[in-house]
Amino acid sequence: MCGIVGYIGKRDVAPLLLEGLQRLEYRGYDSAGIVVTSPKTPGLKMVKAKGRVRDLEAKVPARFKGTTGIAHTRWATHGAPSDVNAHPHMSADQKVAVVHNGIIDNAADLRRKLEADGVEFLSETDTEVLTHLIARSQAEKLEDKVRQAVRLVEGTYGIAVLHADFPDRIVVARNGSPVVLGIGEKEMFVASDIAALVTHTRQIVTLDDGEMATLKADDFRTYTTEGTRTTAEPTTVEWEAESYDMGGHDTYMHKEIFEQADAVDRVLRGRIDDRFSTVHLGGLNLDAREARRIRRVKILGCGTSYHAGMIGAQMIEELARIPADAEPASEFRYRNAVVDPDTLYIAVSQSGETYDVLAAVQELKRKGARVLGVVNVVGSAIAREADGGVYVHAGPEVCVVSTKCFTNTTVAFALLALHLGRTRDLSVRDGKRIIEGLRKLPGQISEILKQEEEIKRLAESYADARSMLFIGRVRGYPVAREASLKLKEVSYIHAEAYPASELKHGPLALIEPALPTVAIVPDDDLLEKNRAALEEIKAREGKILAVAHQHQEKADQTIIVPKNEDELDPILMGIPLQLLAYHTAKALGRDIDKPRNLAKSVTVE
Repeated sequence: MCGIVGYIGKRDVAPLLLEGLQRLEYRGYDSAGIVVTSPKTPGLKMVKAKGRVRDLEAKVPARFKGTTGIAHTRWATHGAPSDVNAHPHMSADQKVAVVHNGIIDNAADLRRKLEADGVEFLSETDTEVLTHLIARSQAEKLEDKVRQAVRLVEGTYGIAVLHADFPDRIVVARNGSPVVLGIGEKEMFVASDIAALVTHTRQIVTLDDGEMATLKADDFRTYTTEGTRTTAEPTTVEWEAESYDMGGHDTYMHKEIFEQADAVDRVLRGRIDDRFSTVHLGGLNLDAREARRIRRVKILGCGTSYHAGMIGAQMIEELARIPADAEPASEFRYRNAVVDPDTLYIAVSQSGETYDVLAAVQELKRKGARVLGVVNVVGSAIAREADGGVYVHAGPEVCVVSTKCFTNTTVAFALLALHLGRTRDLSVRDGKRIIEGLRKLPGQISEILKQEEEIKRLAESYADARSMLFIGRVRGYPVAREASLKLKEVSYIHAEAYPASELKHGPLALIEPALPTVAIVPDDDLLEKNRAALEEIKAREGKILAVAHQHQEKADQTIIVPKNEDELDPILMGIPLQLLAYHTAKALGRDIDKPRNLAKSVTVE
């Protein structure tokens, strides 16, 4: 979940690498480091620092010149954040430097063997093992040294390697952790995320697992870890560099919350088919006959993507009448699940690189399952592994906590549910009704966001709470789950989500004036049941904030959300709770875009 950036060309490399690290800091921000070299001045020069990229920048000396370099911003896995544990890691002879994303599972065994051979380790990291393996290789070419080393390791890695004896190249390799090459004019870039590249080039090559590459200033080549040449065709990135700027907002989270109306318009654009009251999803690679043979849908995701999948499963059941459920991919991949040939599996990931989801996809593919991807990043690993899928077109999301990508993912599921429904038994009338509801979403999102000042006041009044309870029934429960997660992630207030129907089966014991409850109360066929839950809380002197389509008498405060179709209401009801989490965190002085202990793209187990 760390950030890698590298460059080889003619420009002064340190400013380029530091700029790239700033753009990747959302992937990890407890320490950072940089190493540079040049054919004209052989040898590796390195600077590392605990803390943010700005702390590293302050330590880089004025005369830190080079035309080739690699850099890293870290999210700690092995070893606490420190200068020593920061990447890059350098060999004892100071000839080899490595930056690494991922986790080496057999690092402890390799470390013991190396120590028995007299190697002294400076850090607690698993990455340093790779550095020594490369340095001790007797192979003549750098590519062969790296190849021999990665064959010995088990686990995940995205690495970039510099060697003082080969200052004209960077060697990179990937297994389970993203590596992207950027092709410039007589210069080459490498990064773990295109965010570090788009300022300089929009021509990229994404490595596959088991693939390596050698970058020189005017050329690159790709090959497998077995040494077989591969063919890599560059693609053009759609996102502009400006998409990564804050655009006048104080934080990326605030910016991305307010981008949601436009983002939803993008995911709908060009996909609605009014003639047949359905949608076009050309990337599914699933014809009508195949769609009608589906007997069950299983949705796999982690964190926010899992919650979006819960909403998606409900939509598929309601509109397509196909049994559907969602499950954390991190659990599914370990429980030896029965893989049914009549089940459609859907993998959900904002980055398209989430390791737990990717591993589940690979296991499903091994067992012959049909897998669709719902992802935001074109050309990502899950997009390439899946049989087809839907891009959510949310645009770059830089804040660690997901907002607009969550919303766009739920809309993408609405499109998929409508498509499957119209392929089966959903009527033209109901198809038209859902389409009309989808078209209302951008305007209704804008209407909700106009309530920011009111929501800000509410958030400030709840900021001293030590814990909060979120409840909802059926359609409202996934909304409660996601809202609870948002508050935890960004404010550090403990929060818990429960089905409203489960209150009397235990959680009522928690209700007291000091525990606020946020209740999701849509105006649907369960309205009176939800109101009964509010009665239970109020009878025990609990404080209630309702998110509803109309004022709730038993609630202390109500945030009013515009009414859409019942099936689509969950898409809207979570948006004011994103603002609630944001302003609660702001009132508490939290680092909103970079919450403690978290990183954006979870590419490790």
